[in-house]
Amino acid sequence: MLIEPRGGDAEDDASSTKTHSLLAIAGTLLGEINLPKLALAWIILALVPGILLGVAPLVVTAWYDDVADRILALAGIGPVLVLAGLAAIGWFGLRPLLRAVERSFWSLISLAVQPGYVLAREGMRHLAERFLPAGASEASRARLRGLTAVAAGLGAALIALAITAAVWPATRWSGEVADLAYPLRLVRPALANTIAVMSAYFAGAALLWGIADGTMDQPRDLERFDEVASSDRVWRVAHLSDIHVVGERYGFRIESGRAGPRGNDRLALVLARLAAIHATAPLDLVLISGDMTDAGRSAEWSEFLDALGRYPDLAALTLVLPGNHDVNIVDRANPARLELPGSPGKRLRQMRTLSVTEAVQGGRVHVVDKTAGRIGPTLSDRLAPHRAAIAAFADAGGLRLSRGLSAIWEASFPMVLPPAQPDGLGVVLLNSNAETHFSFTNALGLVAEEDMQAMLAALAQYPRARFVVALHHHPVEYPQQAKAFSERIGTALINGSRFVRLLKPQAHRLVAMHGHRHVDWIGRCGPLRIVSAPSPVMEATHDEPTAFYIHRLGVRADGGLALMAPERIEIGPTPAVETAGASLRP
Repeated sequence: MLIEPRGGDAEDDASSTKTHSLLAIAGTLLGEINLPKLALAWIILALVPGILLGVAPLVVTAWYDDVADRILALAGIGPVLVLAGLAAIGWFGLRPLLRAVERSFWSLISLAVQPGYVLAREGMRHLAERFLPAGASEASRARLRGLTAVAAGLGAALIALAITAAVWPATRWSGEVADLAYPLRLVRPALANTIAVMSAYFAGAALLWGIADGTMDQPRDLERFDEVASSDRVWRVAHLSDIHVVGERYGFRIESGRAGPRGNDRLALVLARLAAIHATAPLDLVLISGDMTDAGRSAEWSEFLDALGRYPDLAALTLVLPGNHDVNIVDRANPARLELPGSPGKRLRQMRTLSVTEAVQGGRVHVVDKTAGRIGPTLSDRLAPHRAAIAAFADAGGLRLSRGLSAIWEASFPMVLPPAQPDGLGVVLLNSNAETHFSFTNALGLVAEEDMQAMLAALAQYPRARFVVALHHHPVEYPQQAKAFSERIGTALINGSRFVRLLKPQAHRLVAMHGHRHVDWIGRCGPLRIVSAPSPVMEATHDEPTAFYIHRLGVRADGGLALMAPERIEIGPTPAVETAGASLRP
């Protein structure tokens, strides 16, 4: 056979970061992008909000001068009371609006601030670390990371302020009634206003972000593991992540292409090994911290459920949470494809993920009642009234049937597995995926503020318990040496500094576990211990072993959570591709 189809070909490597550089992949995508759809998405997401932002002060001041004074005089109330009333209505009656504002705020951060800031920060670190002595201490490296974060924020802020100063003479912040009759007059000052506001916002956000990153506890390798008496309670947690199930027998993953294992054979080996371990040394939990599938397709979820269903004892212990490949990949075959805001495609991937999550753990995990600030019903009970609506949408699709499903998705997180005893071990499962509409930006991470507050409420409900806080994205970039600059650009949580700071007061009874980067790392940010899971599937060719860990958690003498030395489980190579085609020759 001239070409062995079971081994794949160049098409399988189109989006593989193992065989192509990020620059090469980006160049390929530019040739495939639907330009009219990209232009429309840019208009919806950037141009229209930008123009509205610039024209708003002109219209508002014109209206205020002409109408507001007379209305307020007749009513006998002042502007402060009007604003206070509107704020009260917004706070108590428009909760979804507040969430949308927060999402838009962080989306703007991720699009306008993060790329420039992260490139500056990691570029400075990459250069500075080359001049560190070989035996530099962890403290020295931590100080360097903090200083480069502040310097990057300051540098980005100065550039943005220079742009603000350059366009300031063209800005105009007050309007007249006559302007409303000739709106074209407002185009130039509105655009100048937009640039000024956006660049000033960029300056403030970059500076604050740099200071927040620089003053937080910097990540360090974990110096030592805890030890507990053999008679003490120990929980065994198998931590898997990024298994990227595909829906074809000989399918290859988006990122690894032919450099990764064929099909799902490696996952089958992982589950078989786990089942054998559980039979001799029982596990307490099997945590899969996201990216169960390669692109959130129905066929991939079917393969995942079939694989897990072969081991019912493991399935009864398994907890899953969504990864970016489960909900944010627009088109596995064409990463250049994008979705318009409001497209039902993303909602369908979310509902698939939620459906599988409910099937795996719906009767064991609870959602948090965010209004009451307490753990509420089980996920299955929470979704029961919406089953018909979700099923109808999955069957027919469409914008009309997708209405309201976004709120169902958001209300389902965080999920909590309560501890069996008041001083036992519980698990909080977070959704850390940001809203994106383009496969090439699918990996952005964000935990909503409302979800973080719900997480704290759940932790407060069990003050004597220990918890695993699980999410998909890494909270911060890790202090690992990188040979190439491209290795340094990750996709940590946009609000990771906030996440780490919120958990710091309770860090003695917590451990954070995540996936996403496929990095084998155990470390800490101050007192908060962080465990990053390697992928037992993605990081190997056919003839190389992969690994995962079984973590042992116990009770420390001070009542906190002990993180003991884990057990590393290596998985042998998947079988080589058969050359059965030779037998087809006459």
